[in-house]
Amino acid sequence: MKRLNALLAAVVLLMGISACQEETRYVEIVSSTMDNPWQTVLDMEVPMFDMDLTMGVGDSTLVIDPLAFQQTIEGFGACFNELGWTSLSLLSQQDRDSIFHELYAPGVGANFTMNRMPLGANDFSLDYYSYDDVDGDFDLEHFSIAHDEATLIPFIREAKAQYPALRIWASPWCPPAWMKTNKHYANMSTEMLHGRFNAENGLAIDKQIREGEDAFTQDPKYLETYARYFGKFIDAYKEKGVDIFMVMPQNEPNSAQWYPACTWTPQGLNNFLKYLGPEMEKRGVDVYLGTMERADASLWDAILSNEESAKYIKGMGFQWAGKNAMPTLHQKYPELPMYQSEQECGNGRNDLAGASHSWDLMKYYLNQGTSAYFYWNISLLEGGVSHWGWRQNSLVTVNEEAKTFKFTPEYYVMKHVSHYVLPGAKVLKLGGDCKNALAFLNTDGSLVVVLGNQTDNALTLNLQFGEHSYEVQLAAQSLSTLTIR
Repeated sequence: MKRLNALLAAVVLLMGISACQEETRYVEIVSSTMDNPWQTVLDMEVPMFDMDLTMGVGDSTLVIDPLAFQQTIEGFGACFNELGWTSLSLLSQQDRDSIFHELYAPGVGANFTMNRMPLGANDFSLDYYSYDDVDGDFDLEHFSIAHDEATLIPFIREAKAQYPALRIWASPWCPPAWMKTNKHYANMSTEMLHGRFNAENGLAIDKQIREGEDAFTQDPKYLETYARYFGKFIDAYKEKGVDIFMVMPQNEPNSAQWYPACTWTPQGLNNFLKYLGPEMEKRGVDVYLGTMERADASLWDAILSNEESAKYIKGMGFQWAGKNAMPTLHQKYPELPMYQSEQECGNGRNDLAGASHSWDLMKYYLNQGTSAYFYWNISLLEGGVSHWGWRQNSLVTVNEEAKTFKFTPEYYVMKHVSHYVLPGAKVLKLGGDCKNALAFLNTDGSLVVVLGNQTDNALTLNLQFGEHSYEVQLAAQSLSTLTIR
């Protein structure tokens, strides 16, 4: 208790808060392992009278300065997709309510305040589709979001029932097929998969479109129509009570996939942004450049440095190998906020390795300057198989036969951060030889420190605050969150 009191006193003094002998602080420590997730280690009011401490000696040291502010956090979330909803739909309404309460109700569980959604079909939709599949409908007379009434719209409504202020952004995986040069939703033929995935898409090999080519027809008539297609999507969802605050023009514009996909060159995106930008400005909707999935920063710089495109771009979104382009682009364009737009999706096993990788990704993105972080699949059937044969992880898995569910290890990785770190929090700069941590200061003055131990042995970590420190015991293969209010 002496060491804990000294830790609290040091934090209070560094944050400029006057402490007296009668003052107390509320302290919570929660820890998770594979077998025992979300276990409370400490939860109590602690007196602030004891400030004397001899420096502890641990396996490693983490130095935290509560005044070394970095970027501001906007929020955390995941993505609405069709297989997420169809898996949850197998459950009773009571179970589904409990899941949405855990994910979105303020202060309860994951505390999600933001979410991504697809604009049309994606790799975890039920099949290929768009909001206007009538070839040559340049007036968009047949535009309709009726398809989403059975899946995405009820999905969003249940989340918003728990958190009405949920902020939602959108991106397409693919435009209507008739707008593409090969007239197909995919870029890659499933014949090229050589049996690696149990999928058929009917695309002939000679109709494939490769990375580095524009799959979208670059005729201005098509580009202008597609920009209005975005606008009609925004308007139609607004009529359903769903406001979209931002769009990204394309999910992974360099990825020629066998599921819904559309490759763009930098010049192709520049051509499109001059139509998309004004269409979104009419509606007060931001445009972010993304989602960036390649490490080659020059691909994205060719867009961000283009005067006509740059005037419409309000931020950047990174995923997969795009994370390696972040440092260069952040240094050159520090005024643009950065989002982690999609966490890498795993292999359907939902195991320790997946959870450990998820934690590594969170550390990287948040320590590199991202202000929002998005998991991908909210829910999937056990095994996580998509319509196109790809297995992925999720926050929730549903047993189709028993009609039961469970939260996965990766859910608890998200929760260890998002439950405590609120919009407006500042990411804090860290020092010392411990590289397995994140720290934040919320607007209410609460300090949040998230600590990982990815070894098979228990570790002692020396948390250092100015001239004071506190030894924290970390179980093997664990993630812990320490909060001081």
